Amino acid sequence: MEEDVGSSGLHIVLFRPEIPQNTGNIGRLCAVTQSTLHLIHPLGFKIEDKHLRRSGMDYWYELNLFEHASWEDFIEHPNAPQRLWLFTTKAKQSFWDVPFESGDGLVFGNESSGAPEWLHEAIGDSARVTIPQYNEVLRSINLSTSVGIAAYEVLRQWRSF
Repeated sequence: MEEDVGSSGLHIVLFRPEIPQNTGNIGRLCAVTQSTLHLIHPLGFKIEDKHLRRSGMDYWYELNLFEHASWEDFIEHPNAPQRLWLFTTKAKQSFWDVPFESGDGLVFGNESSGAPEWLHEAIGDSARVTIPQYNEVLRSINLSTSVGIAAYEVLRQWRSF
């Protein structure tokens, strides 16, 4: 599905998401914030999955959604973000220290393994950011929670609401 239903200037990029409920929740957040959602295939579910639709509820029709067959297809797409920020636990720079700009893309790896090493290298050290965690024992927070935290920090900086 490729629609243009308006945009806040923020792009959320999910690299090979695996859990339909997370993607549905993120789709709903993108619809509410008028952010663009990019899904990089392969997905761990069918886009018609009932769990995806239930999580996104009736907001799915308001979603500005682009699906891409691969990372390369995403990068070459005319609606690709101008700058990319990889959210990862393997970064030293906090996302609080980044001055986000309209047109930026927030990239998130999948639920089980995050972003592969080649994607870390492609995006580069200076564009890798982390959400601070106060409990170092736990691996990370949920994908849809991470996207919500990151998206609203960007919108807070922009004072979009």
